[in-house]
Amino acid sequence: MECSLAKNRRECSCTYSCDKRGKCCECIAYHRSRGELPACYFTKEAERTYDRSVENYLRTSR
Repeated sequence: MECSLAKNRRECSCTYSCDKRGKCCECIAYHRSRGELPACYFTKEAERTYDRSVENYLRTSR
């Protein structure tokens, strides 16, 4: 699978500005190490809260 940083940055649903934006593998590894999920798992509304907890995902994904 080819990784396109330009495409990933364009399509990334995260509204938080950080050095991992568009670097999916780094983003996922970072959030998983903290017991969280990355922004792309959340609805637009839930993503804007910056609460990346699994509990928030379960609460808002229904």
